[in-house]
Parts: sequence; structure tokens; C-alpha cells
Amino acid sequence: MNAPLTAPSNAALLARDHQHMIHPLHHTAGHNEGRVWVRGEGSFLVDADGNRIIDGLSSLWNVSAGHSRKELAEAAYRQMSELAFSSCYAGSSNRPAIELAERLSAIAYPNINNFYFTSGGGESTDSNIKLARSYWKAKDKPEKTKVISRVLGYHGVTLAAMSCTGIASYWPAFEPRVPGISHIPSPDPYHYPKPEDGSSQGIAAANELEREILRQGPETVAMFIAEPVQGAGGVIVPQDDYFGRIREICDQYEVLLVTDEVITGFGRTGRMFALEHYGVQPDLMQFAKSITSGALPLGGIGISDEITETIRGGDKPWMHAYTYSGHPTPCAVGLATLDIIEAEDLPGQAASNGEAMLRKYREALEDHPHVGNIRGKGMMHGIEIVKDKATKEWFEPSYGLGAKLTKAMLDRGLYTRVRSEVICSAPPLNTDVATLDRMVEIVRDAIVDVVGS
Repeated sequence: MNAPLTAPSNAALLARDHQHMIHPLHHTAGHNEGRVWVRGEGSFLVDADGNRIIDGLSSLWNVSAGHSRKELAEAAYRQMSELAFSSCYAGSSNRPAIELAERLSAIAYPNINNFYFTSGGGESTDSNIKLARSYWKAKDKPEKTKVISRVLGYHGVTLAAMSCTGIASYWPAFEPRVPGISHIPSPDPYHYPKPEDGSSQGIAAANELEREILRQGPETVAMFIAEPVQGAGGVIVPQDDYFGRIREICDQYEVLLVTDEVITGFGRTGRMFALEHYGVQPDLMQFAKSITSGALPLGGIGISDEITETIRGGDKPWMHAYTYSGHPTPCAVGLATLDIIEAEDLPGQAASNGEAMLRKYREALEDHPHVGNIRGKGMMHGIEIVKDKATKEWFEPSYGLGAKLTKAMLDRGLYTRVRSEVICSAPPLNTDVATLDRMVEIVRDAIVDVVGS
């Protein structure tokens, strides 16, 4: 009888990985102690050595319904058995894409009822830039081509999307960036200067957009793109009055407001879409990640009725296309994901458990001398570490705070991301309370381990 085969260890698989793979955000030294994940179980990941680790960031902010949902595997199997792929170019369509567009129309912002599907967030950013430009050309304003984004905003890393992304570390290896894209300061309530006249910080931060539009020339600005809550930049929750003023400015200067819901969409902040918190509707939206709970690549853009009619009224084709736009299998999985989101009320779980978790983070950490700010919206939290609480000064880059915190948390059984000085926390929306409590304990203990008590 043959001896049973032994599954390869994490070290053995990682050695093979080093021989043939280049990874996203590749850094050879940083990957030397990487984990090879072999299984997902709800809110946990399991590596090749059998270590069971809390998935504290829903992997990449996307596994919102938890790992290994059989409903999603079954939806993909059924669709692939019937029609794995067909073109969705004009002249062709498929039932899952049609049904998904119908479902999204029912849950998106009231003015958004038409959708173009992509394979992910970066493609969605590029699609919105091209759509905004074509819209203004159709409106006889071809000079309106520029894009305004924000510092610490994240919109993907295709060339145009990377140029919109306001995290400078993504730029140097690939510059020059796409011209005509500029950035205004983030409204970050912890760091944005308090207005000297005593006026609202949110209004002051929003007025940065008006100043930039005037600097660029209103006749040249096509769109302003913003995450309702900035995710990869450090979970930055804006002031309550920020987006109302942004909407006024965009209307005044004929600038399209594009909301990037790639991270915040489908329940993450406690609402189906995060701009709902602020009573504002966008002209264009973009989504990805949680639309399939990470099971298959799928993204898209939502288009206002007015822009839709302008594009449909043209006498020439809208010459934008991706091979996998409207791919029937991811669309079928997207439909199954929406079933889960609605049946389990994932937005409601994110709202209630996320608020409780934010309270527990504050109870555990707000008195720590190096915890400067604890913030969040729904199941999306940021814990900002500072060297000096009075001045908000950060640790020097040479200290390696992010890497040390990441290792300290992983050693204790929590996998998540640290953006320089901010611990990001965004587990699956249906994570049980005991696991959420354990996350808070691990984060506290890791901070004490790295910067002291």
C-alpha cells in the first residue's frame, strides 16, 4: 500500500512561489515570511501549516459574506454548466448580466438605473474617466477632461486609476502620471486644520474642491472622484456636512460627482452604499470587491439617468469595451451574493456590530499614550498610532512601525493591513461577536508589544 501523501508545508510552497511568481505590490524581502493560504472558513484563513488566522480585512476588503460560501460555488457551477462565457458587446447579452443590472437598479441611488460591468475597481475608475469625457464631448464641452481626486484616496492602479490614487508611494516606479489629474487634501477630521474663523471643518475641507476647480478652470474639469469613507488611505470618515457641500460645488461648476464604492459598497459601512449616510446622490458610482464577496472578479459603474440618455442618444458607438464586461459567471455569483446580503441583512450586522466594535476599540485603547485616533463607520475601523499624542507626530519611517505591528498581530492570530501608522480593521460583515472581541484584544496586545504600554 502506498504511503499517504503529505501536503506541502508553508515553507515548501513559498520556496516554489519564489521561483515563478511576481506578486501585487511585490517586495522580495517582505514576502520571505509570507503565508500560503489553503483554506477559508467563515471569518478565518488557514495556511499550509494548518494555522487558523482571523481574516481581519476580509482579505482585501472584499470577502464580506465570509469565506467558502457554498451558495456562491453552486451559483458559479450552475452558470458554467449552462453558459460559462459569452460576449456582452453590443448585439449580445446574457441573462445573469441583465438580472444583475435589474437588481442593482433596485438598490442603488434612485437616479442610477444603468450599469456597465468590469472585472474590478481599477477598470471601473478608467471606465468612469472615459465616460465622463465622452459625456462632456456629447454636451459640446470637449475641453472638460480633467479629474480631481483627493490625497490618500485609493482608486486602483491601472495607469489612469493610479494617477487618481492619492497615495504617493504608488507613483514613482511608473511616472509620469496621466496628465490632467490633481488632488485636494483629505477631509480627515483628525488632521485637517481647524478653521480659524470657527466655521465647520467639513465645509472648509469641501471648499478645497472649489478652490481647485477655479485653479484648473471650471471649463476644463470633468469630474471629482471620492470614496465616501477612504479605505486604503487609513479608514478616513468625513465630517457629516462634507459631502453635502461637495454636491453643491459640483452642481455649481458642472463637475460630475463620482463616488468610489469599491470598498464601501454592499453593506460595509452599515448602509448598502456609503454615500447614503450623507443624503447625497452621485452622477456616477463605481463598485467591485463585495459584489461577489471576492469569489470571482467583478466590478462595474452605475450611471445616472441623465448621463445614460446622453450616451444612448449619440449617433456613434461608445467605443469602450472589456472582453469580460458582463461575464455571465461572475454576474451569476453577484446575484447569489446579493441574495446573501439581503437574507442575512449584512448591512444591518455591519451597523450594529461595527458600532459595538468601535466602542470596544475605544474602551481598550483610547487612553494608550501612542493611540492618537480611533475611527470607523460600520464594519470599517482605523486605529492611528502616533509617536506623540499632543503633536500627532508619527514614528520615523526607519522605525518600521507598520511591519512590526503586522507581524505582532499575525503572530497572535490576526491577519490585517497597516497603512504606515493606521491599523485597518474590516472583517467579514457576519463575523461573530466572540471573534470581533478577540480582534480587539489582539490589536491591543500588538500595540503594547510594539510601542509599549
